[in-house]
Amino acid sequence: MKAIWNGVVVAESDDTVVVEGNHYFPEASVKPEYLVFSNHRTSCIWKGQARYHSLLVKGELNPDAVWYYPEPSEAAAEIKGRLAFWKGVQVV
Repeated sequence: MKAIWNGVVVAESDDTVVVEGNHYFPEASVKPEYLVFSNHRTSCIWKGQARYHSLLVKGELNPDAVWYYPEPSEAAAEIKGRLAFWKGVQVV
């Protein structure tokens, strides 16, 4: 699987975990040079608290386009150490 935004592959892995239709990529497969810190947080009843990164590719910012659960619930343990994408990021 590849995560592509603004014409650039920002993550690539053969080892994704699909939860609720979203591919969660291993943290090591995401290119850190495209990640920008975000203060954004959300909460999921069964997965826990999500944190976010923005993507910065070719000078364009995609705010809060990457999310992860640093301490997922036991029910979502399989996504610990993994990141997922949205906001126009193509996962193919």
